[in-house]
Amino acid sequence: MRYILLLITLTVFITSCGPENYSPKPRGYYLLDLPKEHNYKVFNVPGFPYSFEYPAYSNIIRDSSFFNDKPENPYWIYIDFPNLNARIYMSYKEMSEKYTLLKLMNDSHDLSWFNTKKADYISEDLIDLPNRVSGIFYTVTGNAASTYQFMLTDSTKHFVRAGLYFNVSPNADSLKPVNEFLRKDMLHIIETMRWK
Repeated sequence: MRYILLLITLTVFITSCGPENYSPKPRGYYLLDLPKEHNYKVFNVPGFPYSFEYPAYSNIIRDSSFFNDKPENPYWIYIDFPNLNARIYMSYKEMSEKYTLLKLMNDSHDLSWFNTKKADYISEDLIDLPNRVSGIFYTVTGNAASTYQFMLTDSTKHFVRAGLYFNVSPNADSLKPVNEFLRKDMLHIIETMRWK
């Protein structure tokens, strides 16, 4: 009886695995449900040196730790998109002798161009709005860590830098729909930025 079971098992095993039936499965990606429309709320916290409108389907989280130390600046925030596994990191600096406009712009430029290792192309679009907001909007194409970044300033006191990042390995093709959707939100943040 044992030999018969062994013979049947070997026969099934040998005949069930033929190379002619093999077909590789393509790599799959998560299906994300993007919000139907862009809705916004106002971020205007007392004591903060800026205000703006941000997406209603995101959360603002105050940066409360910096490698187990207090954060360098109490006005650094994250705009978190939990359903999209994305986050906009927004930092703020008040200009001073140590942090001149030139130094802050150069640092921001260097951080944006750090992506050239994986980027195919980086474009810089100038921002000049009537509410004393000017800066640069960076669009990074390719498999870079951050597709969209911007820096904003009033050229005398305030300087904001922000970048959109995902909590996944960068893949321009699979992230394209989400990047395009969030680009509109980043532009809305820029257009509604106000200094206090």
